[in-house]
Amino acid sequence: MSSINQDPEQIARDKIDQMLREAGWMVQSKNKVDLYANIGVSVREYQTDVGPADYVLFVNQKPVGIIEAKREEEGHRLIAVEEQSTGYAQAKLKYLDNDPLSFVYESTGTITRFTDHRDPKPRGRNVFSFHKPETMAEWLKKGKSLRERLQSIPELNTTGLRPAQIVAINNLEHSFKKNRPKALIQMATGAGKTFTAATFVYRLLKHADAKRILFLVDTKNLGEQAEQEFMTFQPNDDNRKFTELYNVQRLTSSYIASDSQVCISTIQRLYSILKGEELDESAELANPEENSWMQQQISKKKAMPVEYTPKVPIEQFDFIVIDEAHRSIYNLWKQVLDYFDAFLIGLTATPDKRTFGFFNENVVSQYTYEESVTDGVNVPYDVYTIETEISQKGAVIESGWFVDRRDKLTRAKRWQQEDEDTEYKRNDLDKKVVNPSQIRNIIREYKRALKTTIFPNRIDANGDYEVPKTLVFAKTDSHADDIIKIIREEFDEGNDFCKKVTYKIEEDPKSLLNRFRNNYNPRIAVTVDMIATGTDVKPLEVLLFMRDVKSINYFEQMKGRGTRTISSDALREVSATATSKTHFVIVDAVGATKSKKTDSRPLERKPTVAMKDLLGAITMGVADEDLFLSLANRLIRLEKQITDKEKDKLLDYTGGKNLKQITKELITAYDVDAIETKAQLAIDKLCTDGVLSVSDISPAIREEAKAKAQQELVREASKTFNGELNDYLDNVRKQHEQIIDSINIDTVTKSEWDTTSEDKAKETVQNFTAYLEANKDEIKALSIYYNQPYNRRDITFKMIKEVMEKLQMDKPTLAPEMVWNAYATLEEVKSTQPKDELTALVSLIRRACGIDSELKAYDKTIDENFRNWIFKQNAGQHNRFNQEQLDWLRMIKDHVVSSYHIEMDDLDYTPFDAKGGKGKMYQLFGKEMNGIINELNEILAA
Repeated sequence: MSSINQDPEQIARDKIDQMLREAGWMVQSKNKVDLYANIGVSVREYQTDVGPADYVLFVNQKPVGIIEAKREEEGHRLIAVEEQSTGYAQAKLKYLDNDPLSFVYESTGTITRFTDHRDPKPRGRNVFSFHKPETMAEWLKKGKSLRERLQSIPELNTTGLRPAQIVAINNLEHSFKKNRPKALIQMATGAGKTFTAATFVYRLLKHADAKRILFLVDTKNLGEQAEQEFMTFQPNDDNRKFTELYNVQRLTSSYIASDSQVCISTIQRLYSILKGEELDESAELANPEENSWMQQQISKKKAMPVEYTPKVPIEQFDFIVIDEAHRSIYNLWKQVLDYFDAFLIGLTATPDKRTFGFFNENVVSQYTYEESVTDGVNVPYDVYTIETEISQKGAVIESGWFVDRRDKLTRAKRWQQEDEDTEYKRNDLDKKVVNPSQIRNIIREYKRALKTTIFPNRIDANGDYEVPKTLVFAKTDSHADDIIKIIREEFDEGNDFCKKVTYKIEEDPKSLLNRFRNNYNPRIAVTVDMIATGTDVKPLEVLLFMRDVKSINYFEQMKGRGTRTISSDALREVSATATSKTHFVIVDAVGATKSKKTDSRPLERKPTVAMKDLLGAITMGVADEDLFLSLANRLIRLEKQITDKEKDKLLDYTGGKNLKQITKELITAYDVDAIETKAQLAIDKLCTDGVLSVSDISPAIREEAKAKAQQELVREASKTFNGELNDYLDNVRKQHEQIIDSINIDTVTKSEWDTTSEDKAKETVQNFTAYLEANKDEIKALSIYYNQPYNRRDITFKMIKEVMEKLQMDKPTLAPEMVWNAYATLEEVKSTQPKDELTALVSLIRRACGIDSELKAYDKTIDENFRNWIFKQNAGQHNRFNQEQLDWLRMIKDHVVSSYHIEMDDLDYTPFDAKGGKGKMYQLFGKEMNGIINELNEILAA
């Protein structure tokens, strides 16, 4: 039946009826009540002594709760309805002398809130749907609510727990007692996150009588590790293993055992269960943001939302523990967590801004890698740097040379003579060009440095050198193959010595990983991403970076592979010549430890999907954020690769749009700010045209406008693509083969230990100070700072810019950001670094030449000097300046913050001209005007 002309409240009632039936309730009208017809009965419009309640819930013929129904457009004010719904819950029902009802809902059929009035401080929360009547019967049988039972959890027995684990568990349980729905435990990799989780899971089952707890992971590998942890876990107050006390089930199908108290599952599997779909097992191999399974989703016009699943009700789990919570819980996958009415506990070593936001900034414990090293929980690391000529500078393949060209995908080679010079940079290596000599020189130097410097005393009983367990990070599968081939040759070893560990290998990756962890061979493993995060290989002693990493989180996770402690005996089982694991070594062959890192999310969400499939899906009208962002990422890369001639040809297929425009449209289609801006413009136009008045603009109208705006942006981005353009883009991409440069021979230019961060900081500060002193007679601003401090009032923006430009030319490594960070490493810097680079430079110069005894942001210094000056003026002469004069003085101060000095002529320009310029200032200050300007220049620069 069409709902266009239906009463909005009736539409909500119909939705609520449907939700109730799905959750196992029988819905009855007040005139046809039969409380024996079902375990759970919901009666509409039941009379109370304060009026009819929209729905009264009966379980086993006893009233237990009420539902207050509201129209959909009232979803934003459900919290305001709580008093009304509570009034019905506390009222007397007709014919019954009932106690107040415990379970209270407010619902529009789209948004539903729930309050359990048995809780110590009843607090409403959003729920996906209604709880089952069987669940309510069980809750009432237990008497106390879960949140009340949490109040009486006994004190933690700390035997066998590390200090950081004690803090995490105590703070988490305190958070539970405060009824905080989400909590985040940040704990360094290797510090025992899963053991901590097993401990508090045990306590929740034993002392809070939790029914079932979900341990959520995003790869099958992590699920297996968690299962092992629970199987070996023995609580400190019982002689039995965890699995002897409680049933642990790792989900391998859609079946959830009714007697399982701990479920371990990937988020992918749970999503498929809630969607009623079979899960392709490959979906669990990589975390969802790098997942081949996503290819299947392309066939759908839009990723479908999860729906209520009677076999897995919203109350299936009381608590959900999310391992590696810094990834895979956003976008499509967030629905899984929103579905369940459960406390959420995140575990991660490397949270980012999204993680803090998702967990409501409720960080119950933070335990950093540095703290874990101090406590002896993890081992520290040293950095050994290997640089080669070609790694740093690239090379040139000259015209006339005969070289191999290799297809990136098939690896097929063809030999051709180059007809023009090809220059390649360091970033082109192993992408556009493969230089075997570059790889060989790194590996050869690594082998030499191992024996002489890194781990020199590893000679076995036969007099041979024993290579410590080493993990190499490669850029791609193809790069990994090149590295493995050269490692085997350079170390003069067979296949077993060095293996590739990725999800794409023919051998069982799990079996191979176990051999790497527990057996003598392989000594060296090469991976692209399988062992990059969340996988324990305790005997690892070397991480060799042959790929750079831009994500700070991913880099920290990769470093975490080497941090694990291991007993001397266990280490010697796989590395006989090792005595103990005191540290691990990062061998940096690509500058990974020095490159600038970001915590932003990568655009690429579907790295395993062929570009032609991405293009085809968008052409066919698939509207999916991951799809759009992945294609945008591919086109950004392609734009940097293709020639000007190819770019011109492209315009014939796009109606004149270049790749940058196309990319911008793809990203904008899912940009929240762009959608809101477009929606607001549409609403403004409706108001201007008289279709709407401001009072008509409800949240529902805004949401509708945003949905329409996004549809238009999606359509605008999609309509560019067509069969001809797609073929051209796919073909032009394929033309870019890898050139195998076997002619340019590489040489090692650096092979040495990296200095510690503090040593580097000292060196940076010393170099900066030395540079200023060396140039203090040559650069005017520096001359004033060092030799004529009384003339600081005369320093101008132009002078400071001169210092910056000369510094950038002479010493680009002494950028203000680098020097500021160096000071922050060496001393307590209370100020945050000014966003303006020149202001930061002034702050640093003042610190280096001794004007300031500590590093302070210069803009804050000006603000402070101004406040002090105003205070003195008012103290000496009661209210010397009126409000209009004070406003002008503040304008002058703000000008000095950005320009470091003010001249009389500046009053003719922005912002002073709009306020009347020189004439107005003279009118306000009269003959004092010149004196005040001079005084402010001197005072503010003090």
